[in-house]
Amino acid sequence: MDRAQLPVSLLEAALGVVVILAVALGFVVGVPTPDTREPQLTAYANDAATILVNEPPEHRDATRLAEILADERSFQRERGELRDRTDAILPDNIMFRVETPHGAVGFPVPGGVATGEATVTTVEGPLTIRVWYS
Repeated sequence: MDRAQLPVSLLEAALGVVVILAVALGFVVGVPTPDTREPQLTAYANDAATILVNEPPEHRDATRLAEILADERSFQRERGELRDRTDAILPDNIMFRVETPHGAVGFPVPGGVATGEATVTTVEGPLTIRVWYS
């Protein structure tokens, strides 16, 4: 073997090892999941959350949302109204799910779709709204 070929062969071997390690590292680390949040959908979720937070009460509490989140019994009593009101707030082509510490209303969030999300923190607990196009 010629001495001039020896450094080139070592360089090729080292380059091959680097390529193999890079491919193996790609499998180990994986590909990042795409960000499925969409700004317009997030705006819809934020708007709905803002409206729900500022609605006047129908019963005894300071806000409508405080009544809904007060306890499990209040949530069960008001869940239909929460679903209907959220549906009325959002455009017709938007599906939603509202999650509270006492339960959820709306539709299960399908996988792999663009979504928007807003969370409102209250004394009674968080309320999260997730929306997506139907």
